[in-house]
Amino acid sequence: MNLSNRPLFRAVAVSAYAVALLISGCGKKPIAKDTGSHTPPPSMVKPSASLSADKSSIAPGDSVKLSWTTSDAPNVSISPEIGAVTAQGSTSVTPGSSTTYTLTASGPGGNTDSTVRITVNTPVAVVVDSTPKDMSLDRLFLQEVSDAYFDYDSADLRGDAREALRKSADFFKQYPTMRVTIEGHCDERGSTEYNLALGDRRANAVKNYMVSLGVPAERLNTVSYGKEKPFCLEADEACYTKNRRGHFVQAK
Repeated sequence: MNLSNRPLFRAVAVSAYAVALLISGCGKKPIAKDTGSHTPPPSMVKPSASLSADKSSIAPGDSVKLSWTTSDAPNVSISPEIGAVTAQGSTSVTPGSSTTYTLTASGPGGNTDSTVRITVNTPVAVVVDSTPKDMSLDRLFLQEVSDAYFDYDSADLRGDAREALRKSADFFKQYPTMRVTIEGHCDERGSTEYNLALGDRRANAVKNYMVSLGVPAERLNTVSYGKEKPFCLEADEACYTKNRRGHFVQAK
């Protein structure tokens, strides 16, 4: 090769090499970056639930139909007593008392409840008062009228007896048509004749005091039973005390 042509040859060789490199670089495909496979998560939708009844109020022993619908809930149940159910459906129940039923729908998105209240109407017992109307006055008489008690062998009114008679007089004044009999009683000690006389004095002592309190004498009758009709039958002082009395009986 002529020496004068060497620089030209080098220039051509370098240019050819550069072109070759350029062509080689353009022929390579870019390598995609591997990001790995990815599956999007399922949708977290909160379940829906709806529970209803064909009747909200029933009589004891009657049945009611429950109906429900849900969505996005793989687990559905109704309490009390019914338990797991399908996503939608209906069933009949017969509650023994007023009950609130709860439908619970559960899923990845959470829980949702729906309730319905069934009222069982308990019949109200009607109480029929078979007591005659005039019996109410008899009860009042027993509550408001008190006996007057006496010391042994005495017809004098004690302080407690006067207090009891004032209360009785106030009651009689509220019922101006009421008539009463005052019975004189004694304990068992002493003869029959003596106790009849003592009982008469006791009955009249009660009557006179009632008259002094404003109760008309014509509304008050007296009778003595002496020791013949004892209130208490034991032979001791506690029993004798109960038998020494002026006792009121409503006249019919």
